Amino acid sequence: MSQAVALGLGLRPAFYADAAQGRLAVDWFELISENFMVDGGNPLRVLDAVAERYPVALHGVSLNLGGSDALDADYLDRLDQLARRVAPMHISDHLCWTRHGGHHLHDLLPLPYTDEVVRHVAQRIRKVQDRLGQRILIENVSSYAEFAHSTMREWEFLAAVSEAADCHILLDLNNILVSAHNHGFDPLHYLAAVPAQRVRQIHLAGHSISGPLRIDTHDHPVSDPVWNLYASALRRFGPVPSMIERDERIPPLEELLAELDQARRIGAQELAA
Repeated sequence: MSQAVALGLGLRPAFYADAAQGRLAVDWFELISENFMVDGGNPLRVLDAVAERYPVALHGVSLNLGGSDALDADYLDRLDQLARRVAPMHISDHLCWTRHGGHHLHDLLPLPYTDEVVRHVAQRIRKVQDRLGQRILIENVSSYAEFAHSTMREWEFLAAVSEAADCHILLDLNNILVSAHNHGFDPLHYLAAVPAQRVRQIHLAGHSISGPLRIDTHDHPVSDPVWNLYASALRRFGPVPSMIERDERIPPLEELLAELDQARRIGAQELAA
């Protein structure tokens, strides 16, 4: 019998109460780390209640793995405290840079794809892993421009960093589709080049269209091309835990659960085959 995919949702305030009471038919929740790196109050009450009832994963946006500023020791301390509190199934952040000269830029900015940057990012990831005492997952980001001096393609860069750092991968299929459209590559070629043994989580999300570009906005339902890519991903990577990521224009919970049902149907079909 084929193994089912563990399906989750990103935990958002709109359904804190239902999640805290264990009323949602999901397998796990992904939490934005920074929302719970606080000293007290309602966020931690919600966190404790949810973690008591569901497995959780921590997903951050501020590690600045590709940046040139020193890693933020206070941030890592708080992340470590949070991880010790909830014993997450995964800790993840983005393969990008987010800060320079001490200033947070509030965006997930792409990196040049070179051997030098591979070594730089891998060294920082290893330091993070040493501090947390576990491997982390790195997520591929969407992009809208490319560096002229890159010497490899994005999928080669992702594979090289994960191997050099000995870390795992959170594969965002919407980001692959967005970047494939924006830069003119085949998303299936991307999937085929990712080291399968390192993929430990999958993101499913929606995007917007602005002129010639697709924009990773997380404010629409998962698109049909992403669902198709998900089927291909399951055939290649097997029953990797997967979740719906929705950050803006949050629909009624029933719509998100219906998307999870669609993921469940795709998983049952592909894994049975």
